[in-house]
Amino acid sequence: MGKGLAGFGYLGLIGVLALGAGCGQKAQRIDPGGTQTITTTGEIDIQDWRDAAADMTQSLLASGVLARKEGGDRPLVAISSFVNNTTQQVDPDLLLKKIRTVLSQSGKAYTITTVGLTGEAEDAPARRVAEGEKPPEPDYTLTLKIIEQSTRADRTRQSAFVFQMSLTDPKKGYAVWEDETTIVKQGTKPGVGW
Repeated sequence: MGKGLAGFGYLGLIGVLALGAGCGQKAQRIDPGGTQTITTTGEIDIQDWRDAAADMTQSLLASGVLARKEGGDRPLVAISSFVNNTTQQVDPDLLLKKIRTVLSQSGKAYTITTVGLTGEAEDAPARRVAEGEKPPEPDYTLTLKIIEQSTRADRTRQSAFVFQMSLTDPKKGYAVWEDETTIVKQGTKPGVGW
């Protein structure tokens, strides 16, 4: 067979493969708001959570619904439900915490943390301090829902994630503000697998 690849041998081939496998990109930190973040077609990415929360919260603040109460205090907002109609298992705080942070920093509303979505307090020490007292009555309740719709055409796959948010006046029983934002992503299906 001569020298060439036959003389290279099995162990030489393994060595070359191992050397090639070790030539990956060095881990590095990136800006979560920058252009280096990974975008996937079938999943909600970190930038999607950020953009959806920013769009809807800015829309809510711009609506003027969260006016100061009599006496000048901020209205109390409680998160009453989060519905995830996607194929992903998600932590609601990827969206809710961003929305609550913007509301809090805007100076236009307080959010209740002594009662959580599951009935447990997010802030347990504050709840214990408040035990025996009547829980705060929210001026508004906030509901959120995420819907996913996926389609394919030839080798192109498209995913749409619709983020919906409603603010309700519980004393009157109707929504005083609603909005939704849609994030659509496309990618070409590779030749092998998907």
